[in-house]
Amino acid sequence: MTADKFPELDQLERIIERFGDRAQTQVIERIRYKNLEFPIHCLTLGSTAPDVPVLAFFGGVHGLEKIGSEVILSYLHTICQLLDWDREFQDRLTKSRLVFVPIVNPVGVYLGRRSNGNGVDLMRNSPVEGIGTTRLYSGQRITPHLPWYRGDTAAMEKEALALCRVVDQHLFNSPLSIALDLHSGFGIRDRLWFPYASRKTPFAFTAEALALKELFDRCYPHHVYKIEPMSEEYVINGDLWDYLFDDFFERFEGEGLFLPLTLEMGSWLWLRKNPLHLFNRHGLFHPLLPHRQQRVYRRHFMLFDFLHRSLLYPVQWGELEPQQKLLNRSKAAALWYGH
Repeated sequence: MTADKFPELDQLERIIERFGDRAQTQVIERIRYKNLEFPIHCLTLGSTAPDVPVLAFFGGVHGLEKIGSEVILSYLHTICQLLDWDREFQDRLTKSRLVFVPIVNPVGVYLGRRSNGNGVDLMRNSPVEGIGTTRLYSGQRITPHLPWYRGDTAAMEKEALALCRVVDQHLFNSPLSIALDLHSGFGIRDRLWFPYASRKTPFAFTAEALALKELFDRCYPHHVYKIEPMSEEYVINGDLWDYLFDDFFERFEGEGLFLPLTLEMGSWLWLRKNPLHLFNRHGLFHPLLPHRQQRVYRRHFMLFDFLHRSLLYPVQWGELEPQQKLLNRSKAAALWYGH
């Protein structure tokens, strides 16, 4: 039995129908909750060649933060329309691949709660142990009745494993790939995070992350994002992107570049004019007023377009000479790591 009154899933399935054979679609997992069954859909657009760059979008890992899913659905609607007439965009897709998993945690989005149906926080569910993590929000194993429950990290949740399979299949085998995971709920500013979340140390592609940041700053000097390693704000256990990045680097060191990014939309902005929304289940994580939802939908399309273009033309950030890498690592150490 499938769930009724699930607007995000209904919208996604209508979009899949509109794409028709212009997109490859797959149900990568089916999640059972009580007497209901929920599909996890994956859409791919563009070239199927193994050597093209890949940009992947993930949303709804935390079900309460459903604005991430809705932003991706809005972007998919735009792409569907562009494919009807935009030859430049059509040409881009012959040289690249776009991957979308808009609702990673369908039970969480359906119920309006952070965890999945087993009470597990999927972004605390990997076996990665944080260094110096002492706070409850870093991930706890006490009980699923409290937030940030990690679950059994030795046998990860089906939703987390489905995300990992998509990354392994589509991004690890590409010479150049970026994953963008959309969340909300931290602070009054939009942040663009890269690894690590589990420790305050530079990751292998810090030089490239800095070069991409500087390119974005030059192209869009008035952009809204604070770009930084996630550990600048807090350190957690079980981060899926740390787990995937370490897996990639161990298996493919020197054979490609994989950059996982997290877009953390600053939802406290949405509360400043309407603090009473805090008493609504979605108020802290989701813009409740229609005009604010529409503003958020269009706010990030510039970033999405930039990331797509940067993968197609990576010379200034993804193909650095050894001397430039050393310089960037030194600059990154001063900018982000305090030394």
